[in-house]
Amino acid sequence: MNYKKLALACLLAALNTSALAQESLIRVNDSSDPNGPYAVKMIQLALKHIDKKYKLVVTKEPYSQVKIMEEVTNGKLEAFWNSSNADKESNFTPIRIPLYKGLLGNRIFIIHKDNQSKFDNIKTLEDLKSITIGQGKTWADTKILESNGLKVVKANKYESLFLMVDGGRFDAFSRGVHEPFGELANHPNLKDLTVEKHLMLVYRMPFYLFVSKENKALAKDLENGLNAAIADGSFDQVFFADPAVQDVMAKADMKNRRAIYLDNPTLSKETPLDRKELWFDPKTIP
Repeated sequence: MNYKKLALACLLAALNTSALAQESLIRVNDSSDPNGPYAVKMIQLALKHIDKKYKLVVTKEPYSQVKIMEEVTNGKLEAFWNSSNADKESNFTPIRIPLYKGLLGNRIFIIHKDNQSKFDNIKTLEDLKSITIGQGKTWADTKILESNGLKVVKANKYESLFLMVDGGRFDAFSRGVHEPFGELANHPNLKDLTVEKHLMLVYRMPFYLFVSKENKALAKDLENGLNAAIADGSFDQVFFADPAVQDVMAKADMKNRRAIYLDNPTLSKETPLDRKELWFDPKTIP
């Protein structure tokens, strides 16, 4: 027996196995984003619907969103999730399946409880221009609100926005419909804050998975897996079973709110607006 050839063959086999394992790795970071657990569930769902085997690794390093995107670019992470816009889609490959079925584009307000009367007679976009709205300085929604002529007060830090609306620095803190109830529960010291009763802003706001431009195979696999999950109904099962979504259905009263529709000029032309099955319609709520 030629032991040198055997050893070389074993080494090559080990190297090939290692390379294959590396190709099949999906590393993501779930350090602070409250949408992270849901996005991870959707990745797991997609992987169940494809033949190729991937290993999903969820890391917890305290990364900012900017850092996470940098790590995807340099290959230390394989995917991230975020609200989409044309700029982001030019730098990364989006999987154009809105994970929250566009729910993030339905926005309601956190306000000071003494200010509800300011909102009672707002019925149109022009009426809405009479109030000030708080947002994060770098958030995609900030550009959308400003492009529609609304008055926006910006802050660098998320936590500052709760203190600012409580202190009267602006009238309303715009939140995705699945966000404010849990957020208020997490700020029990701000007892004068509440959810505004009547209004809802509506615009298309897809929340996608993204991978690097070079990782075309992973992008295609995730897209195929999510489309298969949509086709067999399991995507909607995960969506409607999510605690945050169930909270919306129970508390937000979306069906009875006055909807004010806004344009979203930050959307890319490739946004799948024509695929009705991808977008949640509040009118379908029983």
